[in-house]
Amino acid sequence: MIGQRIKRLREERGYSITELASLAEVSKSYLSYIERNLQNNPSLQFLTKVAVPLETTLEFLLEDTAKEEDKLDEEWKQLIQNGIEEGMSKEDFQAFKDFIRFKKWKNNEQDN
Repeated sequence: MIGQRIKRLREERGYSITELASLAEVSKSYLSYIERNLQNNPSLQFLTKVAVPLETTLEFLLEDTAKEEDKLDEEWKQLIQNGIEEGMSKEDFQAFKDFIRFKKWKNNEQDN
């Protein structure tokens, strides 16, 4: 998917693989592997370099590439929705996450 997006954007901008590789300062052969899905796990550094001349974002290049099992299931979505409906803000969710992380750290300290 990432390779297809890069190729489509490259062609829309009228760049050859050689031109894009030069503009992004990446290997032409590696770029070709990505576009042909022979290599499908490019680094964020590579994607950042390629995104600039393609005038896009990392988010766009990575969109919908997460594995299905990595996405939120319905129970998580409902829990988050309920929290929002009860007035929780993003900051509240972040504070709660930080509290849980602290609580786990403290429990580990007490166990050691």
